[in-house]
Amino acid sequence: MDRAVDGDVRAFEVLVRRYGPLVRAYATRILGSSHDADDVVQDTFITAWAKLSTLKDSALVKSWLMRIASHKSIDRIRARRHHSNLDDVDVPASENHSTTHIVEARSRSEALSQVLSALPEDQRRCWELKEFGDYRYAEIAEELDLPVSTVRGLLVRARKTLIREMEVWR
Repeated sequence: MDRAVDGDVRAFEVLVRRYGPLVRAYATRILGSSHDADDVVQDTFITAWAKLSTLKDSALVKSWLMRIASHKSIDRIRARRHHSNLDDVDVPASENHSTTHIVEARSRSEALSQVLSALPEDQRRCWELKEFGDYRYAEIAEELDLPVSTVRGLLVRARKTLIREMEVWR
């Protein structure tokens, strides 16, 4: 990492090879699309290259990259929502894919996004890593530089808030 900060392109390539698959898996999990995930991975590493000097502790490179990927993924989701054209949506006649079902699913997804964005940042990041990244408690603790007991507490509080706020969607 230190060599990459000094402008060593080869050292940065090592970072891309080492963390690229993890960033891609995380983005795919969030976005549900490997095409969009590829774009997020590319955007993540372009941003990382441009902002290498802002990383104070090179030991935190993994969590720093994942945070960038998280922000890029959320930006991609927001961009989809603002640019989707209802005329372009081909709605199947199946009852499971009726207009009502699709609208309800989108409304539920938007409600979840709002509840997640209202969570305190530590709770939200723990929950995203657990649910989207499929991380174990110890991995989350390492990623966020927190004790495992703190991660457990943050996840409990995040889940309680999500259950309470999403009750109307049960």
